[in-house]
Order: sequence, then structure tokens, then C-alpha cells
Amino acid sequence: MLGTPSVIFLDEPSTGLDPQGRLAMRKIIKDLTKTGITVFLTTQYLEEADELADQIAILNEGKIMAEGTAAELKKQFPNRHIELKFSKEKELQSADDLLNEYNRSLDGENLTLSISTDCSIKQITDILNRLENAGVSVTEFTHKLPTLEAVFHDMGSGYVWFIGK
Repeated sequence: MLGTPSVIFLDEPSTGLDPQGRLAMRKIIKDLTKTGITVFLTTQYLEEADELADQIAILNEGKIMAEGTAAELKKQFPNRHIELKFSKEKELQSADDLLNEYNRSLDGENLTLSISTDCSIKQITDILNRLENAGVSVTEFTHKLPTLEAVFHDMGSGYVWFIGK
């Protein structure tokens, strides 16, 4: 990186680094983009792309399968979730029984029920009304967009390129 290039290509620069090294590499990349340098980067660490990228392209066999910001890519895929937290195991089990037609996963240790949903008001209202009508108290409600990793898996195998500012 001698001189002042306007564009830099980095091929998996954080591969093989320990967690501290990956954080240091992310800081270097952020610092480069702050100076106006465009960074093209390939990575298999999708949280890295999510944190650093202005634009992301997912490639498979040399073809761009999807591109956009991390938020845009996440919105393209229907595997959104809501997460419901309960204060008692009995409430968690009741909710699981009441919502058995939904694709869901139960976490008994954290007393949470994660439900795949289209996140429409109609569907979320249905879920919450069922619980309320059955007297099941929800202590916490969280809407979760898919991660970039979920988007990547939904698209099949491929490679991720991201572009900094």
C-alpha cells in the first residue's frame, strides 16, 4: 500500500488471523475507507462484510447472484424471525404448543421461542393474540432480520465481495 492508491484489492486479508488480528485488520480497512480509498475485498467472514461494507456482491461460479447493501440483501430473503422470551418454562412450552403450525425453534435454557415469519402485521398480530387469549405472557419481543450468513446460505455456495467507500 505504498503511495496513495485510489483503489485497493484485498483477498481474504483476515484469514488465519486470531480475533485480535481480525479486529486490527478491520480497523485498517475502516481507516483506509475514511481517507476516500475504495477497498474491494473478498471474505468468508460475513460479519466482516456486514460491519465494513457499503456495497456487497454475492458471487457464485463467476456470476453475481445478489448485490446491494447488507440491509437490502437481508430484506430480499423471507427467513425473518421474531423471538419471544418468557419468564417461565411453562409459558414457553404453552407458546410452543399454541404456535405449532409455525416453523419455530425452542431454547429452553434462555426461555425463548424463535419463529420464522413473513413479519406481516397480520401474522405477528395472530401470534401475539393467540398467546394473549391463552393467558401466556411474553416478557420480550424481538424482530430479527436474517444475517448475511443466512442470505449467503439461501443463495447456495459462492463468494462474497464487498466494497468500502
